[in-house]
Amino acid sequence: MKLDLAYGKGVMVLEIPDKNVAGVLNPREKPGITDPMRAVRESLVSPIGSPPLRERLARYTAPKVVVIVNDVTRPVPYQWVLPPLMDELEGVPPDRLEFVVATGIHRPHTDQENRELFSAELTDRYSFRSHNCDGNLVSVGALSNGLSLRVDRAVADADVVIGTGLIGLHYFAGYSGGRKSILPGVSDRESITRCHAQMVDHRARCGRVIGNPVHEVMMEGARKAGLSFIVNVVTNGRKEIVHVVSGDMEEAWLEGVKACAEMSVTPVGRRYPVVIVSADGYPRDMNVYQAQKALDNAAEAAQEGGTIIWVAECTEGFGEPTFEEWMRNATTPAEVLARFERGFALGGHKAFAIARVAAEKEVVLVSGLAREDVDTLFCTYQPDIPSAVRYVEKKHGTDYQALIMPEGGLVFPDTGACGV
Repeated sequence: MKLDLAYGKGVMVLEIPDKNVAGVLNPREKPGITDPMRAVRESLVSPIGSPPLRERLARYTAPKVVVIVNDVTRPVPYQWVLPPLMDELEGVPPDRLEFVVATGIHRPHTDQENRELFSAELTDRYSFRSHNCDGNLVSVGALSNGLSLRVDRAVADADVVIGTGLIGLHYFAGYSGGRKSILPGVSDRESITRCHAQMVDHRARCGRVIGNPVHEVMMEGARKAGLSFIVNVVTNGRKEIVHVVSGDMEEAWLEGVKACAEMSVTPVGRRYPVVIVSADGYPRDMNVYQAQKALDNAAEAAQEGGTIIWVAECTEGFGEPTFEEWMRNATTPAEVLARFERGFALGGHKAFAIARVAAEKEVVLVSGLAREDVDTLFCTYQPDIPSAVRYVEKKHGTDYQALIMPEGGLVFPDTGACGV
């Protein structure tokens, strides 16, 4: 079998004997909507569980509106989403409309990134500002865990808050999109930290909503912050829109989650000695921090003691300083796991996730990273896919069985614990 695996903005070719291929696990793809802009427009006119935006805006004499947009790590097709949304916001003057980039703890956007993602026309006319999790924050009240949630001041002060984004698999929140525009998107560092710390709970897992404590605190935070309305999309592996939901931040989002699950959650009958996974190219493999999600999905399908070939270019290296510090200051996965038990830290949660996999399975990383950086990640270095395949054959013998996941971040091999 010969198969192209996405790698950065290009591909790497996987060539493997047919007898060694147990299966290829892809999302149950749906074709892209023929006219995605029309689909977004129709969803805005007939939103789920909410009056249309124009009716919401009419309640105010001069409404202050904030649109929360995703950062560069989330491939939202804004060329289809924003024009219909701006039509609905027609009449709101530029000094009453602000775009806040939901960076969470990620780095701020450059002006060029804003222009490329959201169009020069919009960035020249409106204010686009990256959220700062350490400043310009306002408390919106206490959550049930006792934490006082603080969010971006512009969001707290707005009359109408609109969240935009992508609904996809998330390795401990269940699914992305919806409530994540607020927490972690525009929240303070401590709230994000406390929310993410619940990832150690066995119910906080990919593809699960019911009973997921991370999802529940995110939803509570979105309500506290007054997330008024969402426009979310579900995309296929070609980044084409296959489903659009607009309206109430919970009802509409859950409708989108169902559409995502139909494509992305696939029951599997067993685990495999070898799993070959691509992080699905840029931007999902722009750094290790982002590419980790595909590794987590692959680990679900790999036997204990098995081998995962993880294909991710990682041109931006580790992608987050705390994560990198945790990895560089540990010599074994057990050290990372023990440090995490002593105290949670954002960034450290990614180190924990990788160490949790590396403690049970061998991870062979094919990337643009130097060998010493791969070693730091508790992975086995191989320069390319042919070398990795030869390594697996030498380790497991010529009759090994491999499950291949060409879009590892977009499909979850469910072993029976999911719940939407």
